Amino acid sequence: MFRRAKAPAPGHSRMGIIDIGSNSIRLVIYDGPARVPAALFNEKVMVGLGRGVSRDGSLDPVATDRAIVALARFKRLAEQMGVPHPRTVATAATRDAANGQAFIDRITDLGLSVEVLSGDDEAKMAAYGVIASIPDANGIVGDLGGGSLELARVIGGEVRETASFPLGVLRLDAAKARGTRAFRSLVAKALAETGWKGRGKGLPFYMVGGSWRSLARLDMHLTHYPLPIVHHYWMPPENAQHLVRVLSNLDRKRLRDVIGLSGSRIPTLSHAALLLSHLVRELGSSELIISAYGLREGLLYDELTEYQRAQDPLITSTREEGARQGRFPEHGDLLERWQAPLFETESAPDARIRHATCLLADVGWRAHPEFRAERGVETALHGNWVGIDSRGRGMMAHALWTSFGGAGLVPVISSLCSTSEIVTAERWGLSLRLGQRLSGGVADALVGSRLALTRTALELHVESDNAILYGEAVERRHRTLAGALGLEAKLVIG
Repeated sequence: MFRRAKAPAPGHSRMGIIDIGSNSIRLVIYDGPARVPAALFNEKVMVGLGRGVSRDGSLDPVATDRAIVALARFKRLAEQMGVPHPRTVATAATRDAANGQAFIDRITDLGLSVEVLSGDDEAKMAAYGVIASIPDANGIVGDLGGGSLELARVIGGEVRETASFPLGVLRLDAAKARGTRAFRSLVAKALAETGWKGRGKGLPFYMVGGSWRSLARLDMHLTHYPLPIVHHYWMPPENAQHLVRVLSNLDRKRLRDVIGLSGSRIPTLSHAALLLSHLVRELGSSELIISAYGLREGLLYDELTEYQRAQDPLITSTREEGARQGRFPEHGDLLERWQAPLFETESAPDARIRHATCLLADVGWRAHPEFRAERGVETALHGNWVGIDSRGRGMMAHALWTSFGGAGLVPVISSLCSTSEIVTAERWGLSLRLGQRLSGGVADALVGSRLALTRTALELHVESDNAILYGEAVERRHRTLAGALGLEAKLVIG
């Protein structure tokens, strides 16, 4: 007998989105904290609705039939997963097609209510997706789909100007066939006429959409990037032109060897790369940053309260993971406050990463003792975090490796962090190691003690009632941390 999906946990909500794009149709079911819900289920079908629109202005009958079959399956799956009314949105292909309304009518007959997003709606929701995952984003968001390209200016958690262009990858065949000069002229003219030329000068360009994520995976492959996580991957703007040259010389067989690169994206990769190279040149972009969050996550973010939007996605998700895997849910926040006097001069970004590390300080306890350090590294490096780049992941990983007793340096970390960042992370880890041993993972000893720095000593102040907790193992870890700081260890009772 089949079991129905479990209901969401208390404090969580389960949501579903069906995204009818110009190239693919996707269902995602989300569950977890509203600020950073995780994908419980994610499936896409490449139907290519936009090909017919670019060819003759109408949706292709074969493509729409395939789409209806996929949508019927998605509706049924969503119902069985506890989301009877998934939010269903359609984008460029459907809104631009002469027979778009007939397609919408067929979807409505399935029992799905469809929202057809305007180009500005698409741009805003994609921008919200970037803000949701990179809260300090300040630059231009570019969302490349099959039927259109959307641009949005983001700063301070807000979306400013938006624009939509008929430059989706499925519409670029004719322009590319006229040659590189004509292609560049097309892009330059589109941006100049809408006032976007030079609007990204000195600012990051945030890349959204499956085609550009595929380009990032190719770049990761070419540069032997050690961390197979595309979100927040960084590239210099000149890499766009380099990818154009690479793709002109690589056959499909070799592209299929690129880890994580979808075969369905390969036919349009060269289009995406050429568009990107001209776009960042016309905008004047300073760097390229990949966002795994886009329109769908933006739709979720759009429905949040101001209080929910203000939550830090990294802190929210690591707190959730710490509570799920750790023994004492409040312990991470207590550890952060307890060790904070050692790091009063740190930058705000480092303080934030240190806080997230503390929230994960107990994730290894269920693992075999010989592999707790490895569990910490794996959680930090490969966890489904947003709002953090590879440097931050590396610092969290080294801190947890150290706190769980790992010796030496995990090789991948040295390629993600500088020497000074590794030293800082090691001090975080040693202070966690001391706090965990002193307290046994519970609150009393942390509340009843504090750390203090003097010119020559690292003082551990312990209330008289808890002085008995300063055993041999605690003393040893106190000395180790003090030594890492270039100080002597000093116990102060009372």
